[in-house]
Parts: sequence; C-alpha cells; structure tokens
Amino acid sequence: MIWRLGGFAFLVLAVMTGLAACAGERGEWIVGCEAQGGVEPFCGFSNPEDLAYFAPTGNLIASQFGSLDGSRPGSLVSFFPDDPRPSILYPEAKADAPELGWGNADCPGPPGAAFSPHGLDLIQRGDGRHALLVINHGEREAVEYFEVDAGVDGAVRLNWRGCVILPEPLLLNDLVALTDGGFWATHMYPRDAAISSILKAMFGTDTGWVVEWRPASGFAEVPGTRAPMPNGIARCAEERRVYLNAYFGGEVRLIDVESGEVLARVDVPRPDNLTWAADGRLLVASHRSGLRQIAGCREAAVGTCAVAFSILALDSGDLTPEVLLERDDLPTGAVSVALQVNEHIWLGTFAGDRVARMAYFSAD
Repeated sequence: MIWRLGGFAFLVLAVMTGLAACAGERGEWIVGCEAQGGVEPFCGFSNPEDLAYFAPTGNLIASQFGSLDGSRPGSLVSFFPDDPRPSILYPEAKADAPELGWGNADCPGPPGAAFSPHGLDLIQRGDGRHALLVINHGEREAVEYFEVDAGVDGAVRLNWRGCVILPEPLLLNDLVALTDGGFWATHMYPRDAAISSILKAMFGTDTGWVVEWRPASGFAEVPGTRAPMPNGIARCAEERRVYLNAYFGGEVRLIDVESGEVLARVDVPRPDNLTWAADGRLLVASHRSGLRQIAGCREAAVGTCAVAFSILALDSGDLTPEVLLERDDLPTGAVSVALQVNEHIWLGTFAGDRVARMAYFSAD
C-alpha cells in the first residue's frame, strides 16, 4: 500500500478529499479479535502488508510494513496456518557478506536496523534453493535477497544473501521474482515528488511504471506499464505477460511485456496486491472506502484500520471478475493482500494488528 508518508502529504490529501464520501462507514478502527461473517482474525501482528507461502515447511511469511520514508522500521515474520502467532525472521536472521548470484555484485552489505519491508515474492532458483525477494525502504531503497529453508525445528529460516540498490528517484511497492535472478517491481512515483505525484495520480495522471532488473542487463522500464500509482503485480509463468494494478487508475491490466500492448483490463476500485490462486485465477484486494478514511490509517491505533475492502478472483485471460468477499461487518479492514493456502484465503493489512482467514469461495 501507499499510505505511510510524511504528515504534510496527508494534510494535502485530507484537504483534497475532505468532501469525499467514506464508503462502508464502520468507525475508524476495528478492535475486537473475534470471528465474524466467515472471517477469523488472528491478532499480535504489526501491519502484515504482504504474504507468501513456503510449502516445504508449511509456513506463511509476512512483511510487517514500517513506512515508505524509512522512518519506521518493520520486520519479516513467519507463522503456521494452524497456529497463527508471528515469529520474527528478520532482522534476527543471519546476515553475512553478499553471495555471488544473489542480487547485484555491488551490493554494499545487509540492511541495518531501519529495515522496513514492503512487497515480497518467493521463487525456487535453478540450483534448487529458495529465494525470498523483499522491497526495503529502511536507510536505502533496495530489493533484499534472502535464502529460505527449514530450521532444526521444521519452521522457516532466513539467511540474507544480497541486494539490488535502486537508483533515484525510484520508489517501489510490490515485485515478482524472475527465473534468471531478476525481478519486475512497481515504481509508484518519484521519491522526491511524493505530494505532487499523489495529487496527479488522483486525477488519472501516470506517475510510475514497472521496473525490470536483470543480472545481465541491469535496469529497464517494462513497455506499456505507465499508470496512476502502480501497485500490485503478478506474472505469467513464461514471463511474457505482466498483470498490473493501477491503484488510482481503478483497474487491473494484463500487458504484453515485449510490445507494451494492453491485452485486457477490468475496473477494480483501488486494487492493492495480486496473488495466484490454485485454480489459475488471480486474487486481488480492493479498497472501497473513501480516500479520507484511507488516509486516516496513517495514525497508529489499537486494532486495525476499518477501511472497507473486497476480495475478487479474476480470470487470468480476460480478467472477468468474481467477488468472493464484500461485507462491512468483518473483523479486519484495510486488507492489502489475499493469499490462498490450501482451503483458505489469508488476508493481510497495511494498517493493523492482525492477519485473517476465510474459506475459499465463501461468498454467498
């Protein structure tokens, strides 16, 4: 998500959106941690903005978001689906010198105490090892590379292996790992022009694009991906097409990465992250509240910010949507990601103290 900037940026947003309707009025924060409406929350987390599933151990990994400007640190945690209590993985993980083949050769070393994770993605490398790529805003704008394996207790373990430092003025949100060790990542807007860029994006102006980094060729812009506030991203297995969420564009797009042609698009209100479901569809978290309520999530409070949301499943070809969840009486809010693990969908939030789960296809 996008909403942990400096106070002045939010003052501008508040003025600009003061007359905006707040859809799904439910109060500002959800405090109770009891199941309701087919959704079961698990508290004790801190802004679990993105999720990944590591099948060899059965753990979920969550990026506990701090802030875009790096002023608030965060962490990576893991938890078991049948015992959803967070266990810190990083910054407690081992961090040695960078290892050749994990990120860029000029990586200066591991992130420091200001580590602030955002989007993440898991991939199995050609040598059989598993890599977790994580966007980091703390002290540096970078993609950090971690090796993921099983510890002596059977739970997931991380070792930091390398990084790619992003050049000015790139500011990333989400990413997908590529099979050659590179990545595609959504650049939202220039780091040095946050306020003006947010205002432009609100009126439909393109502010960012998908950034490509390859070990052999370095940085490039993926054709056809300019959008108002790019956010979530997913890729096809053959890496010829990319799915892109235009947050302020209010749509999800399917794009041919060679020609830049938009192959399909669908209207989705403020789409956040994208993940793949087991049936080959894409799951997207969509924000239905007004911008005034969303901007209000920046202030820390007990519980979870009560931004109304929807969970949709999109056909991978023509992006035909099906609403899986859309209720305003749920024990979680400000949902940024929906990830299927077996028979459940797990929900993360960009502003709150919980993850939650629901049965897949629970809409009725």
